[in-house]
Amino acid sequence: MVKIAGIDPGLAGTGVGVIHGDGVNVSGYSFGSIKTEKKDPIGLRLDIIYCKITDFLKDQSPDLVVIEDIFSLVKYPGSGISLAKVSGVLILAAFKTGIDIEEIAVREVKKIISGSGSADKYQVEESVRTILGHDKPIRPFHASDALALALCGYYRFGRKL
Repeated sequence: MVKIAGIDPGLAGTGVGVIHGDGVNVSGYSFGSIKTEKKDPIGLRLDIIYCKITDFLKDQSPDLVVIEDIFSLVKYPGSGISLAKVSGVLILAAFKTGIDIEEIAVREVKKIISGSGSADKYQVEESVRTILGHDKPIRPFHASDALALALCGYYRFGRKL
C-alpha cells in the first residue's frame, strides 16, 4: 500500500489531501484544510499550520509528501512572500517527521490533472472529482488542489515507493 499526502500552502487556508492504493489503482482518499485567522499575528498563524501539519503527518504516516512549489506574481509580491513562509513550515514539518518531500509546480499539476496548465480552480476540482469518482464538489478549493498534488505524486512516484 502506497500513501501520498498533498499539501497546498496558504496562510488563510492550507489544503491537505491523502491518496492511497497499490501504486497503480487508487483505493482511498481523504481531504481537508487548515484555517487561520487574519486577525492573528503571522507567527501564531505559522505555528498553527506547523503544529496541525505535524499532527496530520504523524497520524497519516504517508510515504511521500507533495507540496505545491511556490511562485510569486510580479503584481502581488506580498502573496509570494506569505506562501514562502507557509511552504517553509510545511517542508520543515515533513522533514522533522522523516517523510520524503517533492515539490511540483502548479502549472505542471494542472496539466497532469486536467490536461491544461492554465486550468482554473473549477476545472482542477472537477478533474480531481472525476478521477476519484467523488460525487460532490470538493471544498474548499485548497483541499481539491491538495488532492491534485497527491494524485500527481501518486502517478509519478507511487510505483517506486
